[in-house]
Amino acid sequence: MSELREETWNALVTAGLDPEAVVDLVRRALAEDLAGGVDVTTAATVPVDALSVGDLATRADGVVAGLPVAAAVFELAGDAVVHPIVADGAVVAEGTAIASVAGSTRTLLTAERTALNLLGRLSGIATLTAIWVDAVRGTGAAVRDTRKTTPGLRALEKYAVRCGGGQNHRMSLSDAAMVKDNHVVAAGGVVAAFERVRSAFPDVPVEVEADTVEDAVLAVEAGADLVLLDNMSTTDLRRAVKLVAGRAKLEASGGLSLGTARKVASTGVDYLAVGALTHSVQVLDIGLDLRPLDEPGRSAADVDRSGA
Repeated sequence: MSELREETWNALVTAGLDPEAVVDLVRRALAEDLAGGVDVTTAATVPVDALSVGDLATRADGVVAGLPVAAAVFELAGDAVVHPIVADGAVVAEGTAIASVAGSTRTLLTAERTALNLLGRLSGIATLTAIWVDAVRGTGAAVRDTRKTTPGLRALEKYAVRCGGGQNHRMSLSDAAMVKDNHVVAAGGVVAAFERVRSAFPDVPVEVEADTVEDAVLAVEAGADLVLLDNMSTTDLRRAVKLVAGRAKLEASGGLSLGTARKVASTGVDYLAVGALTHSVQVLDIGLDLRPLDEPGRSAADVDRSGA
């Protein structure tokens, strides 16, 4: 179980994350911040035996995601323990304390930026996803992410999408096929491309990208499970929905914005593919407010007893 506490390990598993992969990521992130040296500012200003309690608090309204990841950062950086006050997926207001962390002051300060970088980014993704989900609520369409994720952070970012109420598209190139325009060109047509994939990988779900309603119908008649309707007008989207008539799932993609999301979702498509959830997100501002154990307020022991 590496150096993670059992509670943190189990929380990562419950989140659908691979704890060993998170441990590897966190170790690399901490090593990057130290660059083979030490935290010179903290080492010079903080006594070795100093202990502190810190409150992780939001500086803006949003949706929380990544608390078990932040806990892993503090635990792997040294002797510090995080106790969540809210759960991932919680909608919080500005100024909300979302977790407490107690332990060596040096550990808290050295791990602070790495923990906040990850927690802020994941919470930003969850927050933006929730806005998109709310925009299409009641239409029957779901909001899905894409593979436009930060290299090395895909599993975490897609987890954050789930925290915000969105759905995940494929996690990798191997768990589903996506026949795009360049594949169509290489294969000599939509139907030919689909048939080659189906023949080579008969058990893999196949999605086909279509630039026209006619290509969408061809893909469905060939047996596609899902058709990506790329950069189509709402008129064409409605036409595609009518002609496909439920024989395959339909996903709208390209040029989507929050301003047009509900109009697109109301055409009857099953999904909206939103790359912006992960590639253009604004982090949720979260800070760590530190105080010594001898300062009035909860102590590390109090934190441990309360679990918050």
